[in-house]
Amino acid sequence: MAKQFSAFEPEHLGFVAAQHVFFVGSAAESGRVNVSPKGTDSLRILGPDRLIWLNLTGSGNETAGHIARINRMTIMWCS
Repeated sequence: MAKQFSAFEPEHLGFVAAQHVFFVGSAAESGRVNVSPKGTDSLRILGPDRLIWLNLTGSGNETAGHIARINRMTIMWCS
């Protein structure tokens, strides 16, 4: 079962650093939901409620289009 956290906890840092792939889910006001695999060592946690990743373009790059319209996104790692 998935868990949601309001902030990164210290034990999350090692787990996230060890992951090769993570998923980003986004959606605009209407239309399709997009869930994209990301990776290639492109993510860094900057603080308990802040992260950054290099959004590499792909097939349509819907993630960037969604984020430009609505500032919300889900990030998922699989254990």
